[in-house]
Amino acid sequence: MIQSMTGFGSAERDAFKVEIRSVNHRFMDISVKLPPNLSIHEMPLRNLIKEKFSRGRFDAVVSVAGEAGHRVRINAELAKELYDALHSLKKELSLPDAIGVNTLSGFTDLIVSEETEYDTGLLYEAFQEALSGLEDMRLREGDAIVRDVRSRLEQVRRMNDEVALRCPDAIKACRERFLERLQGLFAEARVDEGRVLQEAAIMAEKTDINEEITRIGLHLAEVEKVLSGGDTIGRKLEFLLQELNREVNTIAAKANDYCISNLSVQMKAELEKMREQAQNIQ
Repeated sequence: MIQSMTGFGSAERDAFKVEIRSVNHRFMDISVKLPPNLSIHEMPLRNLIKEKFSRGRFDAVVSVAGEAGHRVRINAELAKELYDALHSLKKELSLPDAIGVNTLSGFTDLIVSEETEYDTGLLYEAFQEALSGLEDMRLREGDAIVRDVRSRLEQVRRMNDEVALRCPDAIKACRERFLERLQGLFAEARVDEGRVLQEAAIMAEKTDINEEITRIGLHLAEVEKVLSGGDTIGRKLEFLLQELNREVNTIAAKANDYCISNLSVQMKAELEKMREQAQNIQ
């Protein structure tokens, strides 16, 4: 199915919270941010994204509730030994000061920093769930984009048909204008009518847009085929729209007819909107 490259997914499992965002990008670009003590999981998580998607800019952030993966505890056994030793020394030397927490806190060896152990299976569960949420949103967005593109595609097809209907009259009008101008210029001179008709035919051929009309029809059919194929179509769709735009530009340049020129402007406007949409398709 066709996906947009824009989406968001999040999930929580126990202490883990995962948020993944994606936006449009020419290729695949992935950033995974983890707490330092979980950095070993960066590559496996990046690979999970690569397995599920093929294009876009992805920003995944994994956070852990609590003390950033560490906890602090007191070595109680060592504290008791130290207290007993200090108490014996106090008694032996008849020291006046009391031995309390303030005294013991000065011994840094009593404070132990330990890494918190997590069930990393929950991390991967949360990450997979966030990816599923992201995919769901990308699919919904993709479906909306395809509906919009198909609607505009039909408008371009309708306008191309109008251009095709107008084309014979436009060519005829061009030939007649050419002959009228020649007759005005050489009203009192002898003119080789055969040569005039030959030049008129050449002029008409230069303004003939039937070939462009046909190619536009073929490209439109190919766009519809691509849309129906699904999956990764963004780049191919952009290429076809570029080709369509080239044909419409040629029509605008060749056609010496107001109605056709106006239709070509409208077609270009629709194609530009389709191109903008295609840039956000995977």
